[in-house]
Amino acid sequence: MSFTELSYDKQGHVGIITLRRPEAMNSLTYTLYMELEDAVRESDARVLIITGEGRSFCAGDDVKQILGGTSGPPPESIERGRKTGGLTPAADALLYSDIPIIAAVNGPAVGWGMELAIMADLRVASRAAKFGELFVVRGLCCDAPGLGRLAQLVGREHAAELLFTGEIIDADRALAMGLVSRVVEPEELLDEAMQLAEKIAANPPLAVKALKAGLRRTLDPDWRDVGAWAIGQIQTLRQTEDSKESVSAFLEKRKPHFQGN
Repeated sequence: MSFTELSYDKQGHVGIITLRRPEAMNSLTYTLYMELEDAVRESDARVLIITGEGRSFCAGDDVKQILGGTSGPPPESIERGRKTGGLTPAADALLYSDIPIIAAVNGPAVGWGMELAIMADLRVASRAAKFGELFVVRGLCCDAPGLGRLAQLVGREHAAELLFTGEIIDADRALAMGLVSRVVEPEELLDEAMQLAEKIAANPPLAVKALKAGLRRTLDPDWRDVGAWAIGQIQTLRQTEDSKESVSAFLEKRKPHFQGN
């Protein structure tokens, strides 16, 4: 597989997806969204590890291109969304994959970057990791995983606090909440994730696949239904003055002033 904004490497039965926009904290462009979807859908690994290059895991959407851009998504991106019923196509690939996924969270995982982390089955965090559902401070609703997966991990009350405040928490608090399964020193992160991946990959693949399908069958909502609702809310909210003010304030490096319209 050949990509421009991420890399895909294979070590034995473990596939490693690395987001590679370190100069922009691995924020997501339309290209990176599509490449992430393709990397997951096309992988033949028994286990996937997702991580980021540099000091960030993923800083969410590229504000200039996706939130502040005027041209909108390219036709290919729109067509992919039609095929998944409105659910973000990269989320569709991750949520419906039968491959166990480990997020090796090396730094900030905020906005859709946190959504990416919670779509993994397991999260290993560096002490440098931070987590935040920042959608509310952009005047937006979160994507489907924040609605359907976050409360499973941390409980409804912690989920509500993270979603309603947009607060950013550190790795130790994430561990205490149950958002991550373990916290290690930065230099140990990939080794720890790889050891866990290899332990899973050594088990009978069909049994692991059945277990993941069983978890999805018993715990998950209809992701495409939730995703279509969430995207509809996001599209509506992006037209509000508060959302536009949030983007302007971010780009102008000032505090936003919200009016409730």
